[in-house]
Amino acid sequence: MMELPIRQAALCWRWTNARGAVRGRETLKRTGSRSKATLATPSFHWLHQSSQVPLRIIPMGTRPLMRGVPLPGATRCGISMRLLHSTPLQSCSAASRARYAETMSDREILPDNVKPHHYGLSIKDIEFKNWTYKGTVTIDSELVKPTTQIVVNTLELKLLRAKVSVDQTKSTQSWQSTNFSNDEKAQRTTITFDQEIPISSKATVTIEFQGTINNNMAGFYRSRYKPVAGTIPAASVPFDDEWHYMFSTQFESCDARRAFPCFDEPNLKASFDLEIEVPVDQVALSNMPVKETKPSRDGWHVVSFERTPRMSSYLLAWAVGDFEYVEAFTDRRYNGKQLPVRVYTTRGLKEQGRWALEHAPQTIDFFSEIFDIDYPLPKSDLLAVHEFTHGAMENWGLVTYRTTRVLYDEKTSSPRLKNDIAYVVAHELAHQWFGNLVTMDWWDELWLNEGFATWVGWYAVDHIHPDWEVWAQFVNEGMETAFKLDGLRASHPIHVPVRDALDVNQIFDSISYLKGCSSIRMLANHLGVKTFLKGVSSYLKANAYKNAKTSDLWAHLSEASGKKVDQLMGPWIGKIGHPVITVSEQPGQLSVKQTRFLSSGDVKPDDDTTTWWVPLGLEGKKGEAGISSVELNAKEETINGVDDGFYKLNSGATGFFRVNYPESRLIKLSSQLDRLDPVDKMAIIGSTAELAFAGNCSTASLLTFLSAFANETHPLVWSQVLDAISGIKSVFNQDEAIRTGLNKFIIKLIENRIKSLGFDPAEDESYLTIQLRTHILTSAVSSRHPETLAEALKRFNTWAENPEASTLHPSLLPPVLQAAIVAETARAVDFLKKEWSETKSVDGKLVISRALGYVPDGEIIKNEIIPFNFNSSPRDNNTADMHFLGAGLANNPFGRQIQWQYMKDNWATCLNKLSNPIVLDRFIRSTLSNFVDNADVADITAFFQDKDVSSYNRTLETAKDKSSARAAYKKRDAAAIKEWLAAKGY
Repeated sequence: MMELPIRQAALCWRWTNARGAVRGRETLKRTGSRSKATLATPSFHWLHQSSQVPLRIIPMGTRPLMRGVPLPGATRCGISMRLLHSTPLQSCSAASRARYAETMSDREILPDNVKPHHYGLSIKDIEFKNWTYKGTVTIDSELVKPTTQIVVNTLELKLLRAKVSVDQTKSTQSWQSTNFSNDEKAQRTTITFDQEIPISSKATVTIEFQGTINNNMAGFYRSRYKPVAGTIPAASVPFDDEWHYMFSTQFESCDARRAFPCFDEPNLKASFDLEIEVPVDQVALSNMPVKETKPSRDGWHVVSFERTPRMSSYLLAWAVGDFEYVEAFTDRRYNGKQLPVRVYTTRGLKEQGRWALEHAPQTIDFFSEIFDIDYPLPKSDLLAVHEFTHGAMENWGLVTYRTTRVLYDEKTSSPRLKNDIAYVVAHELAHQWFGNLVTMDWWDELWLNEGFATWVGWYAVDHIHPDWEVWAQFVNEGMETAFKLDGLRASHPIHVPVRDALDVNQIFDSISYLKGCSSIRMLANHLGVKTFLKGVSSYLKANAYKNAKTSDLWAHLSEASGKKVDQLMGPWIGKIGHPVITVSEQPGQLSVKQTRFLSSGDVKPDDDTTTWWVPLGLEGKKGEAGISSVELNAKEETINGVDDGFYKLNSGATGFFRVNYPESRLIKLSSQLDRLDPVDKMAIIGSTAELAFAGNCSTASLLTFLSAFANETHPLVWSQVLDAISGIKSVFNQDEAIRTGLNKFIIKLIENRIKSLGFDPAEDESYLTIQLRTHILTSAVSSRHPETLAEALKRFNTWAENPEASTLHPSLLPPVLQAAIVAETARAVDFLKKEWSETKSVDGKLVISRALGYVPDGEIIKNEIIPFNFNSSPRDNNTADMHFLGAGLANNPFGRQIQWQYMKDNWATCLNKLSNPIVLDRFIRSTLSNFVDNADVADITAFFQDKDVSSYNRTLETAKDKSSARAAYKKRDAAAIKEWLAAKGY
């Protein structure tokens, strides 16, 4: 190995890759100094002299902030060193960040000497007493290089023996091995053989192993549940007191390796044969229909399934439990038959699957039509899983769901669940084509799966329920969520380099899903949806059963449209952030300028190097009806012939950008609301609110603009109005004068809606009106409206007498429970914790968890709410739901610091319950993003300085970035907001 001399410091390295091969001589130069807070464990920032790639170097004696690659032989005065590949780069130049991204192509992947084609997997000897099982996997492969080692992905498995058999001309030769070397951190096992195995196109790798059915919601795991009253579970179902268990898998992104040894990378596609031994009185499910069942040991049998198509390992799935189902069939015929669609649940819950079942068949038919490709499998199953990290998982032919995303009870469920279920079912079924049939080549293309499934999921729901106005809902909820994350300096591009697949969990976020969807929606609107779908169909047909990249999609869309889609979309997908279009007016003329938007307001030259293609969506050009096809392709341009009386940009809110109108135009638009469509109103409110937050316009201007909406009738516009005001309140809710003034402002704004809506839904009331009532009454309770509080408390007392028999409409639970929490805190908390354990409502636990986040008493939060959320007994909050209550406490001025102090004092306890990295990442995002003082941001930084944050380093940086922006907003605008409230009599 070669030494690496370092300039400006006597630091010599031998830099190697993960396999120990010398990477070559490089020179590093120092770009930072060590922190005064870490003098005992010096930490430096460096750049490669040749590549200018930013690095961070720390002694291996400390715990790294992020996952790093060991550097054998690297020393500094005898101290081993570690190179970190994922250090936050916001302090580096744009050019350095770009060069850094290029190095990410050096992925941590399996050796390329084995190419799997087919797996035969047998799961047997399941033991419910110790939650273990045995398995054998036979992998038909191609050996493309002579080798003495085969490396497979494994995690929490014990390999017993392995064999490789090679078909030769007239015989089969085999090699045995029990020589296993496990790299736990890399989640790989190297199988070593005594002799070299030759190249072969017909090789079979056979591995016998033992595994564990864990309770961590990853791999092959168990979920606990309480059987429905009056049902008798199958005799073999394991139980612990009142809790019974079902079993299922969750493999995305990198957890197939927890269940069986495999080549667990998305572009190593193969077909699968699965057999599993289960009790005869339980049901076994998998991706494909049952092929045959054979008796085994007493009371057990082996269920074999038909062979799957060629697919990625993360899409394999199986489940075992006391299941029952409801069934329907598609109208469309596939291979001459109507496709069977089933919703499976544990015993006693199947009727709650009817709403999902109503949607799944028609969604499958719709996608088969618009993609011009028939659904590829012989059946489609939906399974409700009682403990689940995600909303759902698109396993091919066996989609698994969190119960609140597939079950609905007309009597007890919130009407919002109807919307959620219809969308999530559509999203997951979209994946059966976009993600399963055609799969991203590597995890950096995750947005191809998730962004498209989000867009086409909403497209399908809009087709089935046009009265729901789901694209307006998406503007309010989806785009706004994406904007907020994308507006942080510490965010990431849609197409984000992923060097190590174990880091991918952090990009299952609003950028991949919602900014990805927003970008597709913008492009589809520009090309025309019909043309867009023509290109998508061509892309799917060309890449069926293969892997693809973003460039492949762009090529097919370009061919379908005749436009250079890659040039239009390159910056949107490959660059971080989005633009704000700042408008300057002259008579009959507009000057528009694009700059990157940052919610912190402190855009530096290095931040603003991207020029986006922006379809301006201008309405109001003289002599032109409707929307003019005006695009912005430079940093600044002038548009002539604009109507001075009325114009708007981003008509229909189809573009993913903010618009900063002059204050005089905002005032004029507030008197022209009748000329704005609901989505246009929402887009202007959203832009103005974020611009005020960033300091690009005044909060006084925002509040004045919102004052004009007192007579608004559209439910989703009201959602946007109230969200904007809530955003202000959440920053200033510790300032009594501002909190009181904003409460009075809200009450005056919504008092007419309170009276017109009342508490009781009409029999034929629309879904949107029901949602509006919930939002208005909850805002009234939050703002301490006396009459609403009194009526809500009255209804709580009636409901609390017998919740199961209550006639209270489920949509009223949020304001009613919050009113009780505010007015009779101790009594309400005691009752709701008890009801949490006893509720039979699908979403009852979730509704109660969210209500408990509003507790206005620090002692009750400390002694009752915190233990309920963080303790691990069956009577405490579910791990997968902790972030809902955690987010409520983080936004609660009485709970924010108490929760954070508990986390600091009991971090080991937190990690024990939040052991699933997806759940931990989500909880960090939910609880550490709402601080409003820089001292708290510094405290967060100091606390995590010596922690291993490798599974949530990106999320931690965005949380700190958001809190810093909130602190800046609070400091900058407090006085001006008080002045406006006082001037208006609030």
